[in-house]
Amino acid sequence: MADTTDYVHSGGDAPDARVSSSKANTGKCSQSGQSMEVDAKPGEIHSFQYNMDFPEKSLCYIINNKNFHPSTGMGLRSGTDVDAANLRKCFLTLGFEVKVFNDQACKGIVDILKNVSQQDHSKRSCFVCILLSHGEDGTIFGTDDFIPLKNLTTLFRGDKCRTLVGKPKLFFIQACRGTELDGGIEADSGGDSSDDQQRIPVEADFLYAYSTVPGYYSWRNTMNGSWFIQSLCEMLKQYGDTLEIMNLLTRVNRKVAYEFESSSNIPNFDGKKQIPCIVSMLTKELYFSPKNHSL
Repeated sequence: MADTTDYVHSGGDAPDARVSSSKANTGKCSQSGQSMEVDAKPGEIHSFQYNMDFPEKSLCYIINNKNFHPSTGMGLRSGTDVDAANLRKCFLTLGFEVKVFNDQACKGIVDILKNVSQQDHSKRSCFVCILLSHGEDGTIFGTDDFIPLKNLTTLFRGDKCRTLVGKPKLFFIQACRGTELDGGIEADSGGDSSDDQQRIPVEADFLYAYSTVPGYYSWRNTMNGSWFIQSLCEMLKQYGDTLEIMNLLTRVNRKVAYEFESSSNIPNFDGKKQIPCIVSMLTKELYFSPKNHSL
């Protein structure tokens, strides 16, 4: 293992992890940690907002898995078609080109997302992917098996999808992340033009909006759709063209947390709660409507 002590004492930056000798000797990060130069021009100089005013419609891809092979042990996801239809309507209203893919096996999901990641997005402002399926923490189910989420999101990293560098890449994931149940508790109180030659991390400008926190179930009503997608669509309809995305998703969190509670004939599954989880690597504020919030 390389000794980085002298470098740290001299005022340099050191990782909070072991450094292999190969990395230390070259003085460069590995492929997974490298930076990319921005070749997109997503905004004005020193802008704190993503520019959403591009000539072509951005893409919104929805993977909607309802039926699963018996070998997976996963049941029918009744209500998911309601989610998919509501999402399609919301993102069409926001000006996206929306494509819905139903009942995709693992290979199908990878092929669909790999294909779109290789398209030319230079005239588009962003990319949205919505995954509606069963899942476990870190994985999503195709109709035949599960696949690590990382295998899908990596396709859009800065070193893989150059025409989305400096632009927001949003993933909304409606799936379980484990088998824990939240019983709840009573509350005690009421890319810039100036970015041409800048280097940015390959993992920058992603946002992951999960329906639940790691380790927990995610709830879905068989008639009305999932709690998370119901809430997301309602907030998008009301505030999609006015609120910044993090503010909007905070309202989604509150709606799911305060307005939903499970009703089940199975005692252990009755009266349970849920809280979505937002993971953001966005580097600017994001408004879906460029006309309302120009700087």
